[in-house]
Amino acid sequence: MSLLRVRNLRTRFATDRGDVRAVDGVSFDLEEGEILGLVGESGSGKSVTALSIMRLVPEPPGHIAADSLAFDGRELLGLSEAEMREERGASMAMIFQDPMRSLNPVLTIGRQITEVLRRHQKLDGPAAKRRAIELMETVGIPSAEKRLGAYPHQFSGGMRQRVMIAIALSCNPRLLIADEATTALDVTIQAQIIDLVKRLTRERGTSVIWISHDLGVVAGLCDKVNVMYAGNVVESGPIRELFHRPSHGYTLGLMGSTPRVDGTGARRLTPIDGMPPSLIGPIPLCPFLPRCRVAVPVCQTIPPEPRDFGSGHWARCLADLMPGVRAP
Repeated sequence: MSLLRVRNLRTRFATDRGDVRAVDGVSFDLEEGEILGLVGESGSGKSVTALSIMRLVPEPPGHIAADSLAFDGRELLGLSEAEMREERGASMAMIFQDPMRSLNPVLTIGRQITEVLRRHQKLDGPAAKRRAIELMETVGIPSAEKRLGAYPHQFSGGMRQRVMIAIALSCNPRLLIADEATTALDVTIQAQIIDLVKRLTRERGTSVIWISHDLGVVAGLCDKVNVMYAGNVVESGPIRELFHRPSHGYTLGLMGSTPRVDGTGARRLTPIDGMPPSLIGPIPLCPFLPRCRVAVPVCQTIPPEPRDFGSGHWARCLADLMPGVRAP
């Protein structure tokens, strides 16, 4: 049984113009110890998918529905808010993109870490402090004991992100969701945090959902990847399979607009022209059709169904893309 089972997840936001279908039919499984990447441009539904899993979407104006949203066999949408609060932090945790907005600026780092330990692990003061020091050392914060009394503004961006990871890992969650956790950091700190996540996954068996728009980071970290566009998954597969055989026009577009440093030679980056579709109301055909460079005539008449390419790789695309083809 999968650790996380998502079937037909739908999240909408009520507006004066109508319901925005931010997530519209997302389905996937996450296994124990697996790292799943969610990629796509801003507005594709990555973050809302994560917030929906954690049940952090405010209702109203949001509304979450699903055929199944099960964590370790337990349906999350059937839990009360009090029960869900117990799951968050203890069994599942989330690292947000901007640690300065997530950390309380008037509380010390030590207070913010030990608060989680006191609530979920029921540790007393001295035990919580020892555990907080251990966590800070685990994520690579030097002089951990001395820095317990520091405030968030006294840490660099990379160190604040490490604090967020320490808080997320404080109760040894089985599921860790990282939402653009390295986007605002320089490449050296990015590499250190990615290595840290790999090590923790390997040593603790933690399952990870890694949300990013950086295909290079995803390629070096994840076991499999879901490509999201207009609130849905348009292509999914093992990381090597998907990168060697991209089979959706949007995946090709993402790869064509990403710099390569793998020795394949310099080439001009190709932007994805046009704008994403409105998410108010249903989209009858392929949502990427107006921007697609590989569309075929049949794309104008019927909606795409998932096509299975084997090895767990599938795509919602009607074009016959040959292995290795790249965006023009």
